[in-house]
Amino acid sequence: MTDRLGEYRRKRDSAKTPEPVPASHPPETGQNRFVIQQHHARALHWDVRLERDGVLVSFAVPRGLPRDRTKNHLAKHTEDHPLEYLEFHGEIPAGEYGGGQMRIFDSGTYETRKWRDDEIEVVFHGERAEGRYIFFRTGGADWMVRRMDPPEPGWEPMPEDVPPMLAEKGRQPKDDDHWAYEMGWSGLRAVAYVDGGRVRLKGAGGEDLTAWFPEIRALGPALAPIEAVLDGELVAFDGARPDATLLERRIAPKDARRAAERTPVQYLAYDLLWLEGHATTERIGYAQRRELLDGLAITGEHWQTPPYFPGGGAFAIETARAQGLIEVVAKRLDSPYLPGRRSHLWRAIPVR
Repeated sequence: MTDRLGEYRRKRDSAKTPEPVPASHPPETGQNRFVIQQHHARALHWDVRLERDGVLVSFAVPRGLPRDRTKNHLAKHTEDHPLEYLEFHGEIPAGEYGGGQMRIFDSGTYETRKWRDDEIEVVFHGERAEGRYIFFRTGGADWMVRRMDPPEPGWEPMPEDVPPMLAEKGRQPKDDDHWAYEMGWSGLRAVAYVDGGRVRLKGAGGEDLTAWFPEIRALGPALAPIEAVLDGELVAFDGARPDATLLERRIAPKDARRAAERTPVQYLAYDLLWLEGHATTERIGYAQRRELLDGLAITGEHWQTPPYFPGGGAFAIETARAQGLIEVVAKRLDSPYLPGRRSHLWRAIPVR
């Protein structure tokens, strides 16, 4: 029998990695099991492994299995893995092949509809991966994977562009209990599209800001496998206070920008526009969207969800003054999100 694990063993030293390194190729088990591992290596990807002839036929899928059948995702055919990998998770040491954190994303069984050298069609039966997929070869180790079944009922694809909702200038509402208050950060408005462990940042006019703020790219792997569209602001801080001048330098011409490369910038996410296949803009109110957003626990060195204050207008205004801010933004608790529109449901209230 051909040793199909020879390449796998050549790439690993059992004395240095916790991965299973069996001495021989085991016999066929008669089962059709699969595992998908979320692999935070040099670049985040998902490893899809299918049991076949006593080994796990493996693909590295940078963006994970597609949920939308109109999209194909790249899949790199890698070396066969041992069956023990069906249960493997842990930290592969830095410097070793595939170094990084690996956790099990899903597992289960699959049905084989087609298995050829250039095309594999299977039906997954897992908790997260469910339905019919086809892997097809495009050249060498390069394959693509496509979902063949319709998405789940009610599923909507991630929108390509959501222009942000805007606030009208106004005074503090008298019916305070129906409103919540946020700090007015005077930053750069940015909508974040988090998809397949990657982030795209778009400005209020639809301009691509991703390359200007590379430190925000790590938000994608941090949230994975969650996919979402977030509304927020990019804010540069001078100590504890936001500084619009420092932020302007980050998007200035190259020579001026170089001097500001170390300026600490954070992405402050304060609204949720789409989550896991479901739009949240006009269907639910601001309070419900904030509850879902808080559940994502967006907290890191360069991103966070700032607090909001339901029914706390006086406190929010005093807090904004103390931080040197120029306004607070009042939002109706039941307010829908109206893309691209300026609405009285949101009010920008000066505090100076």
